[in-house]
Amino acid sequence: LEPGAEVLLSLDWERRFDHMQQHSGQHLISAVAEQMFGFKTTSWELGRQRSVIELDTPVVTAEQLQALEDSVNEKIRDRVPVTVRELAADDPEVEKVRSRGLPDDHAGPVRVVDIEGIDSNLCCGTHVSNLSDLQVIKLLGVEKGKKSKTNLVFLVGNRVLKSIEQSHSTEKALTSLLKNGPGEHVEAVKRLQSSVKLLQKNNLNLLRDIAVLIARDFKSKPAPKQLFVLHRKEGDSEFMNIIANEIGTEETLLFLTVGDEKEAGLFLLAGPVEAVENLGPRVAELLGGKGAGKRGRFQGKAAKMSRRGEVQALLQEFISNQNPGA
Repeated sequence: LEPGAEVLLSLDWERRFDHMQQHSGQHLISAVAEQMFGFKTTSWELGRQRSVIELDTPVVTAEQLQALEDSVNEKIRDRVPVTVRELAADDPEVEKVRSRGLPDDHAGPVRVVDIEGIDSNLCCGTHVSNLSDLQVIKLLGVEKGKKSKTNLVFLVGNRVLKSIEQSHSTEKALTSLLKNGPGEHVEAVKRLQSSVKLLQKNNLNLLRDIAVLIARDFKSKPAPKQLFVLHRKEGDSEFMNIIANEIGTEETLLFLTVGDEKEAGLFLLAGPVEAVENLGPRVAELLGGKGAGKRGRFQGKAAKMSRRGEVQALLQEFISNQNPGA
């Protein structure tokens, strides 16, 4: 662009106003936190959903957090003006302004954002013209920060309204699913979690029993085969290893899979050590997966369970080559 040229500017006002609210809110929170408790702000982050102020203190108590939230919202209700002024870099007034210092290569005037009677801060960002434009500030809590620091999470203005709307939608959905009121949601979820844990435990016990029965049925046959192949949609690594343990892998080659019949799942190749070492990587490759093994077992994840038939053909061919007269 040439200096002096006229241009058409299209401004995303919703995004700009959001940034103004969060930024001015940060100035206010930082100033009041330092005045009330001596907590200095060392950095801050404007996030997409929530923002964070890094405070130079290892601990912020719940009581301090509540007092800070009450104080900043009181100042919003007081409709305190926010103004912007420019000062020469060598103006003595600059020394009175809260700042983390100017860059070494700074040139020209400095910009100061004043919250009347509360804070003066060097800043080049966009701000509201009155604290009433912030509407409300909600401090969501604190998180452990870097060494000896605490991260304070907050929302300002329209973000508070959006958060309430999201929470209300979630509450309505849970009320419908859990068939009780919001005050009973937590207890209802705890009961469901307990039920799920019990069902999972019972399911595991049943799978173990099924694994033992499958192995015993195979061993009870008059002439056990040299190859045992099994796929089960329900199951896990323990299920497959129980079968392998019960059948024994000194003479029998086992190819076991669990999971979706055509997509992803788990596999186990077990049998004589030399055979498994030779075939394991090739089985994993055919199934489009990865695995590892030792002492006669090779297991891993498979992405293409639909190719189990190709693996079975590979194993049959291997056994035939090992026993040409059979």
